[in-house]
Amino acid sequence: MDKKFLKLAIILGILAGLGPLVTDLYIPSLPTVSKFFNASTSITQLSLTTSLLGLAIGQVIIGPISDKTGRRKPLILSLIIFTFSSLLCPLTSSIYIFILMRFLQGLAGAGGIVISRAMARDIYSGKLLVQFFSMLMLVNGIAPIISPVLGAQLLKFVNWKGIFYILTVLGLLLCIMVWAGIKESLSLNMRTAGNLKNNFIGLLHLFKDDVFIGYTFIQGFILAGMFGYISASPFVIQDIYGLSAQQFSLCFAINGLGIVTMTQVSGHLAKKIALNKILGAGLLISLLGSLVLFSMTIVNGPLISILIPLFIVISSVGTITTTTGSLAMEPKGDEAGSASSLLGFIPFALGALASPLVGIAGEKTSVPMGAVILFCNAAAALIFIFIISKYKKQLNI
Repeated sequence: MDKKFLKLAIILGILAGLGPLVTDLYIPSLPTVSKFFNASTSITQLSLTTSLLGLAIGQVIIGPISDKTGRRKPLILSLIIFTFSSLLCPLTSSIYIFILMRFLQGLAGAGGIVISRAMARDIYSGKLLVQFFSMLMLVNGIAPIISPVLGAQLLKFVNWKGIFYILTVLGLLLCIMVWAGIKESLSLNMRTAGNLKNNFIGLLHLFKDDVFIGYTFIQGFILAGMFGYISASPFVIQDIYGLSAQQFSLCFAINGLGIVTMTQVSGHLAKKIALNKILGAGLLISLLGSLVLFSMTIVNGPLISILIPLFIVISSVGTITTTTGSLAMEPKGDEAGSASSLLGFIPFALGALASPLVGIAGEKTSVPMGAVILFCNAAAALIFIFIISKYKKQLNI
């Protein structure tokens, strides 16, 4: 592995991890943010909702722009916006301005996710591309685990505002690193002559493919349930069950480790078992776990009765997203860009809808979290059953 490969992998890897950093780094401080702005739980959770919405919208806008204008300029512009929005987050005294800045932060952070993948495709092919993508996926798997743990540790030394100042410094450093260390990767002859309108037409065309859309929404609902968990868990585990920010981050990290483990297990099983069978098993396990979780929230069960089914449900995300991603993209070689954009957009859009619902009954009950997770898992399972019943011959993968 040469120095150029390693250098690019580090920079693009950090860019690929901007999404989890935007959503997860400040999660342990959510209760503190709520108290600072004297805002309700559901209003405060909108700061997570809007960042997810920004990440969703940004993926379907910035990617096509970079196909037309090149990668470097939109990447640097998105990092500048990310830096300034991160700086403005702790400077505002209004929860609504804070929520707006979180949206811009997510919108700009999407540039790092989309363009890091695009630049890898521009520069590498064959085994090197596979190796490079595996490194990016490793970052995407580890970042959600590290971010809340890191955020909780940072809260020992800084308040919630300090988290955003740190993100500001990170954005500035990334601007400098990209400006000095990343060259344009998309040659003029490879740039598209299309526009955003044509891109959206291509996305709408994908909605006619019931199988692709089925897998996309299965993944979307499962990840929406996870975003609901991300939004509610700091209040449930810290405010209701009395754990510290550091103890919460440990619980969060264990669940994140479950996702990474099941991702690897699913990849190994895929060599011997059809992907749809693995997907079906993952959905069944997750649905059963969500049923137990919802039951325990109804009866106000002890913390352990919440943490165990949560671990089962969240770990299953690794199995379900791995298989749905492969099954959705397998037949889309000629529409890979549009398919990838939609596959990235739907989960963040559904997550943006699910996140505020978990706080709708206030911060003293965990029932909404259990209900949202159960609904999302049930919706995913029903879509899977519908696909199987209608497209049996197409699903022998």
